[in-house]
Amino acid sequence: MRCANLVLLPALLLISLATRDLAAADGQRPNVLFLIADDLNNLLGCYGDSRAKTPNIDRLAARGVRFDRAYCTFPLCGPSRNSMLTGLHPNSTGILANAQIFRQTIPAQHSLPQAFRLSGYFAARIGKLYHYNVPRSIGTNGHDDPGSWELELNPAGVDRLEEEPQIFTLLPGQFGGTLSWYASPKGDGQHTDGLNAEDAEWVLERCAKRKDRPFFLAVGFFRPHTPYVAPKAYFDQYSEKDMPVVQNVKEDQADIPPAGLASYKREQDQLTDDLRRQALQAYYASISFMDAQVGRVVNALERLGLAESTIIVFTSDHGYHTGEHGLWQKMSLFEESARVPLLVVAPGTATKGGIAKSPVSHIDLFPTLAELCRVTPPANVQGQSLVSMLKDPSVTGRGWAITQVTRGGGAMRATVTPDVGSEGRQFFGYSLRTPRWRYTEWDEGRAGRELYDNDQDPRELKNLASDLAHEKTVAELSTKLRTAAKATFPADGRTPPIQPGLWAPNLTDQ
Repeated sequence: MRCANLVLLPALLLISLATRDLAAADGQRPNVLFLIADDLNNLLGCYGDSRAKTPNIDRLAARGVRFDRAYCTFPLCGPSRNSMLTGLHPNSTGILANAQIFRQTIPAQHSLPQAFRLSGYFAARIGKLYHYNVPRSIGTNGHDDPGSWELELNPAGVDRLEEEPQIFTLLPGQFGGTLSWYASPKGDGQHTDGLNAEDAEWVLERCAKRKDRPFFLAVGFFRPHTPYVAPKAYFDQYSEKDMPVVQNVKEDQADIPPAGLASYKREQDQLTDDLRRQALQAYYASISFMDAQVGRVVNALERLGLAESTIIVFTSDHGYHTGEHGLWQKMSLFEESARVPLLVVAPGTATKGGIAKSPVSHIDLFPTLAELCRVTPPANVQGQSLVSMLKDPSVTGRGWAITQVTRGGGAMRATVTPDVGSEGRQFFGYSLRTPRWRYTEWDEGRAGRELYDNDQDPRELKNLASDLAHEKTVAELSTKLRTAAKATFPADGRTPPIQPGLWAPNLTDQ
């Protein structure tokens, strides 16, 4: 099936490339290579992790600017990706859960790649950019937006089509939402992300032949999302016995409001220290496998003479816990879950090896790329351009980032002042990150507050919110957080409702 599809694709791609005269009136604009990993935290060499073997991502950091304090708007795939790709906070996209797409709430909104298409760019997607049910929707379009792309490629490898019966999981038969892993005997090229890299190389080869038309190529890697499946060679790079296990969890949790720990999953009660080490080894292995695929794509860019005319973005949809505070995976408002890697290589603009320390957000990518490429973004995008920070990483910019998450069951629609309180078991948590502080309010403080001094306590182990010595800081940050939260809504102050018609593509119809 894959070979048959590829026979048709060259003709389809050439037709797509020939649809417009793409040269900008004032000269050729830069290309964009948008690389995004899935469920990746900052366990990378370039972010100071001594265990991580990520030479290709580290090489990108050396070529551009590394944003040390970059944050998602919502620590869950669907809300985060819809937010990032529209330049709007989740309260303005209306996407507060998975398996949804912004066309169900704001159908006329132009996405980031759509804006590039409308400006004459060839826009293509390989793998996961919007939400997918991983691993079930691998090989399909997932919950994708057809208006964003001219070309969509959806490879599926052995990790999806053959190896699921061999995967260890805490919940039998479930892989995407629970801890699960497998050291595969199959090589890189047989796995989905290896096929993603192969397809990216193929598309770049054809784009290189059309130098009069710029491209926006987005490559969405599935690793290190669960199941942590990677070729065994990557597992062998990490010794299981050397994997650390977070200690003193109960002591740490004593001053955390219940809402702050509500992302814990019951099946994780099964974790022993040995299983924790195995899980972390598998997570690192999946990161290194993904890193190798990033290297293949970037090497193709260089081989084809496109490196100096192409902006490269590398990021993840959100962070990820590996045992901190007793939590695994996502959906918390701690640093590990809210923080993301963000690297931007912009030849001629970005400082090589630059380190920007001021907090930034995913929603800043849309206005940044639009400015760099002379593309007009929608007037309602809510982010700031990072171009000045690319030129001079010491620039402060906005100086803070806000992340939100839901608690409680059922779908909820937001207003500037949510009328569903913690007693109704549906409410929001908002967390403001400044250069020094993380301040969090659950249900506007009714369900708890958290304050962490990240200069002195980078692991966020001591909640200072009830410390009288920090009463003034809490008051100041509370005012700032509430002002920031209000600005995450559209002009009418209400989150647009979801329209009916959800779907969940599945390659094998199981």
